[in-house]
Amino acid sequence: MENSNQKQPEVYDSPAPSFFERLFNSILFKFGVMLILVLFLLIPMEWINDLIRERRDRERSVSNEIASKWGGPQVISGPIIGIPYTYQYSVKVTDDKGKPKTETYKEKNYIFLAAKKMNVSSDVEPEYLKRGIYQSVVYKAAITVDGEFDEIDLSKVAVDPASLHWDEAKLFLGLSDLKGMTAVPKLDWKGTTRDLQMHTEPISLFERTMSADIGLSEKSTKGTFRMKLDLRGSRTLTVFPTADETMVTVGGAWNDPSFNGGFLPATREISQGKFRAAWQVPSFSRKFPKQWVGLSKELYMLTDYDGENIGYDQTMPAVTAAPENGPSAQVSTEQDMVQVNFLEAVNNYQKTTRVAKYGALVILLTFTALFFTEILKKKKIHFIQYVLIGCAMVLFYSLLLAIGEHLGFDWSYLLSAVATIGLITSFIFGITKDRKICMAFSGVLALFYAFVYFLMQLQDYALIVGSIGVFVILAVLMRVSTRINWYQFDRKS
Repeated sequence: MENSNQKQPEVYDSPAPSFFERLFNSILFKFGVMLILVLFLLIPMEWINDLIRERRDRERSVSNEIASKWGGPQVISGPIIGIPYTYQYSVKVTDDKGKPKTETYKEKNYIFLAAKKMNVSSDVEPEYLKRGIYQSVVYKAAITVDGEFDEIDLSKVAVDPASLHWDEAKLFLGLSDLKGMTAVPKLDWKGTTRDLQMHTEPISLFERTMSADIGLSEKSTKGTFRMKLDLRGSRTLTVFPTADETMVTVGGAWNDPSFNGGFLPATREISQGKFRAAWQVPSFSRKFPKQWVGLSKELYMLTDYDGENIGYDQTMPAVTAAPENGPSAQVSTEQDMVQVNFLEAVNNYQKTTRVAKYGALVILLTFTALFFTEILKKKKIHFIQYVLIGCAMVLFYSLLLAIGEHLGFDWSYLLSAVATIGLITSFIFGITKDRKICMAFSGVLALFYAFVYFLMQLQDYALIVGSIGVFVILAVLMRVSTRINWYQFDRKS
């Protein structure tokens, strides 16, 4: 009786989930949130890129400071023979009483002659010069310049031969940074040795001009010359071929020289950390004639030498000349020169920048792999935990940059990748308590980072290998997605 009169507990029907509850618990919503999270993580990735640019600019600043004390990028130009002459001209003026009169002035100018043949041979010893955590490529070079001049043809210039001062003739040589000279250069002209000195007259054939008196008392420019230069420089060695025929040979101990400028070497040998390259440059691309009459100081300053009209790069020399058939000036640029670059092919900051470009892709693939793991293993991962994993992946690039400045790119990449994979794997283990999931996911992360590192080692084939790799990863994800019954999530919702 007591049992029959006992009240049964009331059973309440659970209320149906609301629209917003179904939306927040749906797999589609979570996937959309994950994509939005990837887009938001692009903001700190851009901060990382700004940091890389800032550190790279700092490295360049320190490198330029080292070069300013050791010797900058050296540019060897010339030689050119200059023969002074005087000319007079008349100007009609008015005196204090308003009467017209004629005043006669005398000015000094030069006739210039380029060499017939020039051979430049250089043995270069590049090395790294460090300051703090930064370093710059500098070098010592032993350079020999020899060749010959032909006879000047005065019939091609409108100058009175009687006005020439043959005894005051000079030979000009250009060098971009005279601070790099370790000894006074010697000129052997027709068997007579003399010193080359900094030219002080208002003639600026090159960025920095040296000259030596050659005194052509026999009134002949035909002769041979030979010079030896012991100098220091940084990053690049450039030769400006001014002769009718120019031979340039550069050799030294460097793993990966870069041949820039307007001419590629005719022959090159690169093996076992050494290189030797040779150029043969005719005068067909020369922007000035073999001989010409120099411009006056005022006209010269109004030409393109100061760079205001053409954007003249102060690291390159300018050759300004009045052609035989007109008064207009022409300026030679880097594309008229032979250049060897001793910079590293890809330095730490360039590699880090290239790795950071794959940042969004690696984060997206990692989130996708984590999303599939969550579905297949039925382990819930909260949105906040996705955020923390994304922050850890962004921090990888900051670690890569910071450690790379001290240990180099390779060690930095290994340490940063191991630290990031270890952090994320331990975090996932704390969420899932499943060792198999952690081991599988750590393998996926290691595969992603190894793939990006492999791409960094490639130059010519990086695009095709990267495209094929991403295609294979997409194929694997598509294959995995076929094993999931996506409609079951809609029924549960």
